[in-house]
Amino acid sequence: VQLVESGGGLVQPGGSLRLSCAASGFTFSRYGMSWYRQAPGKERELVAAISSTGGSTNYADSVKGRFTVSRDNAKNTVYLQMNSLKPEDTAVYYCKPPSLNSWGQGTQVTVSS
Repeated sequence: VQLVESGGGLVQPGGSLRLSCAASGFTFSRYGMSWYRQAPGKERELVAAISSTGGSTNYADSVKGRFTVSRDNAKNTVYLQMNSLKPEDTAVYYCKPPSLNSWGQGTQVTVSS
C-alpha cells in the first residue's frame, strides 16, 4: 500500500487549497477513503470520509460546509477541497483507507496571515 499526499502549503485565512492523495498497491475502487489531520501537540483526527463509489461522504463538524471530499477511481486518487480556511485548520493532512493500516507521509497545511 502506498499513499502519496500533495497540495499542501501556506495560505492566508479565508483562502483555499486542494489536496490530492494518489493511492497504489490495493484495489482503490473497492475501499472507502478518509482524510485525517494532526496538528502540533494534538491527536490525529478524522476530517472527512468517502465511500468506495463516492456516493456517500461524511465530515467532521469543524469542517462541514467548508471542505469537500471527492475521488476519481480511474486515477486512484482522492481529493480534499478546502475553502474558507482558518488558522485552526493548520495541520499535517493524511489520507488512508480506514480498513488498512498504512499511512503516507502527509502534506503540511499552514493557514496564517
